[in-house]
Formats: sequence, C-alpha cells, structure tokens
Amino acid sequence: MTVKQRILIVDDDNNIAELVSLYLIKECFETMIVNDGESALKANQTFRPNLILLDLMLPGMDGYQVCREIRKDSPVPIIMLSAKGEIFDKVLGLELGADDYMIKPFDTKELIARIKAVLRRYTTKPIPVDSVQKGEYVEYPDLTINLTNYSVIYKGESLEMPPKELELLYFLASSPNQVFTREQLLDHIWGYEYIGDTRTVDVHIKRLREKIKDHPNWCISTVWGIGYKFEVKR
Repeated sequence: MTVKQRILIVDDDNNIAELVSLYLIKECFETMIVNDGESALKANQTFRPNLILLDLMLPGMDGYQVCREIRKDSPVPIIMLSAKGEIFDKVLGLELGADDYMIKPFDTKELIARIKAVLRRYTTKPIPVDSVQKGEYVEYPDLTINLTNYSVIYKGESLEMPPKELELLYFLASSPNQVFTREQLLDHIWGYEYIGDTRTVDVHIKRLREKIKDHPNWCISTVWGIGYKFEVKR
C-alpha cells in the first residue's frame, strides 16, 4: 500500500484552502488545513507534512514569521502563496527558506505541477550500486560533500543543509575554478521545469555562505557580471 504524501495548507481563506485541498486529494495527497501561523507551527510537528503551502497574509503571525520559525529546525519544503508580486517579497520569501513562491490568483494545475516538482527534488532517490562504488563526493580541507547520502561534513561536524543547497554546493565544488552563469546553475540544479528567475541562485549562494565561511584553501567566489565558481587556491 502506497503511503500518501501529506500537504499542510496554511491559509485564512477557507474557500481557497478547501478548493486547493480538493484538487490535491484528487491527486492522491493527504491534506490538512489550518488558518493561522500558530496552528501551522503545531501542525508541522503533529501532521509531519511532506510539503507546506504557506499563505503570507495570516492573522497574528504572518507567513514570513512562520517560515522563519519552521526553518530553525525543519527542512520541510515550503511554497509561499501571496497576492504580493513584487520582487522584494519574492526574494525575502526565498531568503527566509521558501522553496518556491506563487502569486494569487494562481492556476490550480500550475500549483499542482510545482508541488510535484518540489517534492521530486526533496524525495530521497534510491542509490545505484555504481554510484556507491564511484563515491559521489568531493573532498577539500575541512569540507566533504557527499551526494550519495546527501551529507556535508564541515570542519569535522555534520552540517544540516536542504537538498537544493547541497546540490548547488556539490555541483560547484565538483568543477573547481570553473565559472558558471546563474542561468547554467538554474538549469543544472533546478531543471527546465522550474519556473523562477536567477535571483533564486543568488539567494541559495547567500545561504551557503552563511553556513560555510571562506577557507584559506577554497571559497565560493562571485565572478562579477557572470556568475559563481568554487575557487580553489593553489
């Protein structure tokens, strides 16, 4: 029996929440609806969703605060929903840890497609035997990035990192000193089906730099006007 993936819908507009829930149930998801931020934090602990649809305009604690609190101890995928379409709002949402951002009103089919795309990225893939033998990892002084088991060891300690950040770090580090444009990174890490812009790359690089500081032997460098590279100092 297949275990259904669970979607937590956080929206104070019950009409929208119930409509989204109906479509998700038809797609064989299990859903739960809550209408405020405090309830969302509790449901994240009890319902243990595979993904959260998070409206920004909530009574009391808004969606940004909810996202910030969840990200303190959980990597659960979050798609923000908002009537705010300004670049500032999107970037802020991504900086706080959201995985995608959709503007209301949205097409339900597009929402379902984005949910499935985000879940595919977060689903642990079976590890092929040849991958284990090859050892999909890169190692530098004080840094080991293992794509086989999605782990990062930094200065001897295990570092918690969402899958997209880890994949971005691994991709850069596996091609030292090679410069990649934001478009190339977006294509390689998020894929052609991702509907977003290059600011997504900038936000993830910023998060990586907050967790992994420049090392005497290596660093994540910005190549102004082009993109980024994992610079190894010879």
